[in-house]
Amino acid sequence: MARKLTEEEKATKRLLASPAYKIAYRDSEFMDLDTARPIRLQAELMKPEYLLRQEKIASTIVVFGGTRIPEPEKAKQLVKEAEAALKKDPKNETLKRDLAIARRLEAKSHYYDKAYEFGRLVSSENLLYDDKQYVIVTGGGPGIMEAANRGAFEAGAKSIGLNITLPMEQAPNAYISPELCFQFHYFAIRKMHFLLRAKALVAFPGGYGTLDEVFEALTLVQTQSVRRLPIVLFGEEFWRKLINFDLMVEEGTIDPEDLDLFIYADEPLDAWNHVKRFYQNKANSRQ
Repeated sequence: MARKLTEEEKATKRLLASPAYKIAYRDSEFMDLDTARPIRLQAELMKPEYLLRQEKIASTIVVFGGTRIPEPEKAKQLVKEAEAALKKDPKNETLKRDLAIARRLEAKSHYYDKAYEFGRLVSSENLLYDDKQYVIVTGGGPGIMEAANRGAFEAGAKSIGLNITLPMEQAPNAYISPELCFQFHYFAIRKMHFLLRAKALVAFPGGYGTLDEVFEALTLVQTQSVRRLPIVLFGEEFWRKLINFDLMVEEGTIDPEDLDLFIYADEPLDAWNHVKRFYQNKANSRQ
């Protein structure tokens, strides 16, 4: 027969079970409170930084681009599926729109191949010297980001993925190095990690997320809040159609020299050569 607890033992048991008695960093309920947000922000900054240092990652090239731009074969299949759906219901306006979008994405699917080639080219060349420099880093998702990580993977190099929790499920693409695959809750900390080691930023066609990162990088360089780095807008026709930078100069909202903060490129080799020239010229100017 079990011994009855004394009143003192009962009191001690209640104390040990109290949420207040939990060690703070092991108290998941406390860590989820608004009060603990500074701790969570610091943890998201520190954990990837610790692991990147463990892997001796010295510098990166950031690749942005649309998650919705698939590889060409998949793009063709999506068009076929949209055509088949519309054939069954030819008056459906939503299906007509879906088919039009599928065809536009198919027309842009060559950017998947270009991003793959850029990731492969950069990674292959740097493996000859030091694979801890100019490591490809993406947002970790599908589309253009997958292509760049895939290019690095198939070159035999490591690459980084900085994924983010979103309302819609987004798993990391399969080509990120497992030890360099991170998940963030806070966009602000993720943005810091994109630029902390960045030697260049290459932006392929994309949506709000891509535009957000491009304009943030341009603003930080323009205001000299970060060191000058090459910014490449890949796909000149797309970017010139999307953003009228010349109009911004004409309207006086940016200076003419602000147009020198980026270049356009349409081929992976051109983009990579621009990055290399930038740092070669920088090195020569110090001599």
